Amino acid sequence: MNIKKIGIKILMLSLSMMLLAACGASKPETTTQPNALSGTDSKGKVTVGGKDFTEQHILSKITSIYLKEKGYDVKEASNMGSTVVRQALENGQIDLYWEYTGTSLVIYNKQPVETNPDVAYQKVKEKDKEKNLVWLNKADFNNTYAIMMREQQANELGIKTISDLADYVKKNTDKIKFASNAEFYAREDGIKGLEKKYGFQFPPKNVVKMDTGLLYNALKDGQIDVSVGFATDGRIKGFKLVTLQDDKLFFPAYNAAPVVRKEVLDKNKELSDLLNDVATRLSTETMMKLNHSVDVEHKDVAEVAREWLVSQKLIK
Repeated sequence: MNIKKIGIKILMLSLSMMLLAACGASKPETTTQPNALSGTDSKGKVTVGGKDFTEQHILSKITSIYLKEKGYDVKEASNMGSTVVRQALENGQIDLYWEYTGTSLVIYNKQPVETNPDVAYQKVKEKDKEKNLVWLNKADFNNTYAIMMREQQANELGIKTISDLADYVKKNTDKIKFASNAEFYAREDGIKGLEKKYGFQFPPKNVVKMDTGLLYNALKDGQIDVSVGFATDGRIKGFKLVTLQDDKLFFPAYNAAPVVRKEVLDKNKELSDLLNDVATRLSTETMMKLNHSVDVEHKDVAEVAREWLVSQKLIK
């Protein structure tokens, strides 16, 4: 091949490459598309916290699934103790969780016990506002502490109220074994305050400390006679237990509500409406059924949460 022919081929190859480039064969310019989960006009990332018992697992799972379905990038952080999850919220490690009015009022804000649900709610709303924490609508269920007995034993002993129990313990010092979780045992609005209010004391040797999840079964099986529990727990009916009337109004109001960092609400304008819509649909009866599904029927928490959301037409 002579030099002239080589030159012609090089020229033709160069022209071909120029034509291809002109027709768009080169790599197209990258266009940045807005991220659906970032930016001021989108739904950002949200970390949902939760405590370490069934009702909290359900509430946090309902919240997480719902917000995911609404387009939020949700991270879950559950199984925390009360003070740990509260500190996580204040420190910005989580963005929201469901808290109880009585816990915030007495434990975090060091205020006197309040038994009126509406008054308790307004007080914690004002107190936590100073810390840039926003209480959204409170749900219509009061998961206050409850003192429980087996229905049959309570009927046999004629015990209907905590005053009845106090009288019985004073007359029969060694006949009643009481079970408490660690938190109720240590809190001022727990066993110490209860005994002071009702003027009696369980003998220390008759007080058994155990994990919250074990209390109901221990009571049902007769390992103990009296136990602390939670008023909305589904195992109360499922295990044929009764809640003794708090006739001296010792226990604070414990209505639950979503508590969110103000900074998060400012960035996500619709978040408060979404969470309020969930809160207004929850009642004592509803919460007991949901708790019963998990604790007695042994259904998966995520399954229970999703079924409830679908039943309320909040998701498909």
